[in-house]
Amino acid sequence: MTINYSKQAVKFLRKQTLETKEQIIQKIEKLAAREPNLDIKTLTDMGADFRLRYGKIRILFDDYGNVIDIIKIGYRGNVYKKGGR
Repeated sequence: MTINYSKQAVKFLRKQTLETKEQIIQKIEKLAAREPNLDIKTLTDMGADFRLRYGKIRILFDDYGNVIDIIKIGYRGNVYKKGGR
């Protein structure tokens, strides 16, 4: 399983505390391992196919089987706004 991070996702992760960063990465690894009971929803017209929720943080991603593209990571109020991937 390959996980690709967008520039925006990497930039967001760099700004987080070490603890938060590790927890977000852990969630993404659980997603890659196809663990059940993750809060995932299908999106429409967002530039990404799915959303993974971690508290107030949203992770927008596309799933291509063996590849997961992390499109955008951000707080609930900002991540859904239009403009740039």
